[in-house]
This record gives sequence, structure tokens and C-alpha cells, in this order.
Amino acid sequence: MSQNTGEPIDSHEGNDEHQEQPGRTARSFSSKPLISTEAAKEHEAESGGSKPIQMGSFKQSPSLSANKKPSVPRARRMRLSLTRIDPWSITKVSFLLAIAGAIIQIVAVALIWLLLNSIGLFDNVTQLISKTGLDAGGFDLSSVLSLSTVLSAVTIFSIFEVVLVVVLATIVAFLYNIVSALVGGVHVTLGDD
Repeated sequence: MSQNTGEPIDSHEGNDEHQEQPGRTARSFSSKPLISTEAAKEHEAESGGSKPIQMGSFKQSPSLSANKKPSVPRARRMRLSLTRIDPWSITKVSFLLAIAGAIIQIVAVALIWLLLNSIGLFDNVTQLISKTGLDAGGFDLSSVLSLSTVLSAVTIFSIFEVVLVVVLATIVAFLYNIVSALVGGVHVTLGDD
């Protein structure tokens, strides 16, 4: 066998070293097959294996045609179903989300209180109540709704809210597992872009 040096092979010569071996595929200079293995086998069967394979004597396969546009890969789609949710993972995630929500709630209430105090809302409400004569005991709204009192109330409310959210989320996970065992869960179709 000779090595391919990049020169075209003249298949009309009777030289054995220029003939293709049976079962091999003729290749072009770009290492892509000019003819398929099946076409080479058909040619060999027709000629009895005596004639050499001429380069370019076979039609190019449709996949190698220059006129064919490259195929655009379609997005894969998978249909999945959510059949079970781990209640412990739901408990952990809901606890952390509830803690984050509680912190956001406390900071938001503190900022709103500081904004309302800076525009003088509490003093104006106290003056309005004293002008109407409803402050029998010297009512002062700014002392009743001080920042420490408001933040303490919001913190206690947030703690109850965290406990309530965690318990409800865990109960919902258990209920989902029971319902999913009966009806098969939520079916989702996913696709890649």
C-alpha cells in the first residue's frame, strides 16, 4: 500500500499500488469520502472486483450535496412530571425564605417609620387630635408609636409569620405527595433554546 501524498490517483493505469483496496472508501483531498462504502461494494459486486474504482464515477450522496442548506437543530423537548416533593427540603427552603422575608419586612417598616417621622406625620396627628378635644389624658402619638415599639411589634409578628409559613409549606408538600400518588403529579414540558 502506498501513502496518500496529495497527488491525484490515475485510475486508468494498471498499476496495483494505485488501485483502491476492496471495502475501502475513496477519499478526496479533504478526507471526506467521495463515494460511500456501500457504493464501492456495489461497484465491486457489479464488476466482479476486476475493474479499479474511478474517482468521481459515483454520484455524491445527498447529504454531501453543495445545494443542501445546513439543517438547523431543533430544540429538544422533554415531557416530565413532578411526582414527589421531599417535605424536609421544602421545610428548609421555606424556612430560609421566610427568614429573608422577615428581615426585609423589619427593614422596610423601620425605613417607613423614619420617613413618616421625618415629614412630621406623628406630630401633626397629635396636634389634630388635641384640637378636636379627644385627648383627655394628653395623648402623644409619637410616644405610643416610637421606633422601638414598632420594631418590637414587627419582629414578634415576623417570628409568628416564619413559623406559620414553614408549617404551611410542609403541610402543602405532604398534601402534594398524596395527591400526586393519585393523579400522577404535575406534568411539565421542558425545552432547550
